[in-house]
Amino acid sequence: MSTSAPVSITVTAANGPPYGLLSRGTAAPFLNMPASSSGTMPTNLSQTGAFASTPNLTPSSALIPYEVIVPLWSDAALKTRWFSVPNDGAAAYIPAEQIPFSATGEWTFPAGTVFVKHFELATNDSNPSLKRRLETRLLVRDTNNAVYGVTYKWRPDNSDADLLTTSLSENILITTPGGTRTQTWYYPSPSDCLTCHTPISSYVLGVKTRQLNGNSTYASSGVTDNQLRTLNRLGLFYPALNETNIPAYTHLVALTNLSASLEDRARSYVDANCAQCHRPGGSLHANFDARYDTPLTNQNIINGPVVTDLALDNARVVASNDIWRSVLYVRMRSLDPAIKMPGLARNLYDTNAVQVMVDWINSLSGTPALAPPTIVPNGGSFVNGVSLTLQHPDPSATLRYTLDNTLPTTNSLLFSAPFTLTSSATIQAKAFEAGMNDSVAATASFLIRPMYFVPGGSFSNGQFELQLSGLAGKSYLFEASTNLSDWLFISTNVAPSDLFQLIDPGASNFPYRFYRAIEQP
Repeated sequence: MSTSAPVSITVTAANGPPYGLLSRGTAAPFLNMPASSSGTMPTNLSQTGAFASTPNLTPSSALIPYEVIVPLWSDAALKTRWFSVPNDGAAAYIPAEQIPFSATGEWTFPAGTVFVKHFELATNDSNPSLKRRLETRLLVRDTNNAVYGVTYKWRPDNSDADLLTTSLSENILITTPGGTRTQTWYYPSPSDCLTCHTPISSYVLGVKTRQLNGNSTYASSGVTDNQLRTLNRLGLFYPALNETNIPAYTHLVALTNLSASLEDRARSYVDANCAQCHRPGGSLHANFDARYDTPLTNQNIINGPVVTDLALDNARVVASNDIWRSVLYVRMRSLDPAIKMPGLARNLYDTNAVQVMVDWINSLSGTPALAPPTIVPNGGSFVNGVSLTLQHPDPSATLRYTLDNTLPTTNSLLFSAPFTLTSSATIQAKAFEAGMNDSVAATASFLIRPMYFVPGGSFSNGQFELQLSGLAGKSYLFEASTNLSDWLFISTNVAPSDLFQLIDPGASNFPYRFYRAIEQP
């Protein structure tokens, strides 16, 4: 096995503020992790070599801290990040101990590089300092020019974290001002890691120029410095950077950076949350390029065609001035597993990001679109019939609907008052108004089930027996009356089948009786 010759690196210190870090610790390749996913994994986080003190979350001297400008949304979790590049401690670095720098696109990393990401969740909405450790993930650059990932789940006492071999969902109780709520946290499996860390994205996602070209305050020194400048000073880049070029390098902007344009904030978020898949050669389910490095005019985002339209007429990736036909917005806003994006390990949506996306889309030139009507009730199963109404926030909008699941037009049925639906149907409704683009269709499906007594009945042993047509598994209250005003409870019955028998054991005590059945929710 041959070894590359040492590379002479000269980093010229600039006259200016101090560097965030001045030294780079010795780092064994892979730390204590195996060289490939086929190796034996440490069963505890404390065995990985990532932390000098695992209970205190004190990183090993091999780990270099970093922050990304725009993080991947992870259900409001707080994340801490480090990485380790092999370093034998010699004065001269070899290529196997450095990162080939690229001002754009993705960086590549030598085998044995380990990325560590730690997750915590605030468990009290009124006191964000109350946090729970959830998991720590390791992503390892292996000897096969690929990566593997593992997840360690923290124990309740924070003494250590245990290796997970499969995915896991856990309900976590969050204290709110009014009580509590439950948040479901998803711990990814090793195969889940490779869903996003793909060859087309060069496996490593956040560690790149456009995400690290910003300031970070380093805990070990208390110094705030540009991260590229600090990494360059540590000799991590080959070739070394000319620090005067750093301000010219592209960088993302945070959602909260109100000095940046809506366009830059929205595109930065899309890059961080979508570009791992949505790029040339990536996802087959969309045609747009989410990478910030790609000019907006070439990204195929604004008015770009979609592969899956989610049953929205004239759907686009982003439809100018029309959030309702913007599939990007709809997927960001959804929690439906069949619709939401990103689709993995997300049980909440990012309200701040959604608002920025709404503001950006609505700022784009174009005729504004009406919001869709609301169908009340919004579908369901009903007995014998249901009264429907259509609602819209704009009193000037005209509402039209169809009963056959076709898209309404200006010639469709006009809504003017609540109406009764007596047979099963799928309703589509749209809003129309002069000077506005018509809304997307609201859709609701209704199952209208008949419930009735089968004609006839019979006495047997002093009991009156009759049959009811209902729904198997539903509960029915059986009541009787002699005047249709005062009703006497007889029994509660769970239907064993759609057609079932009801019995009145006291029928012989009355000259006649009326009966009714009430289906329970």
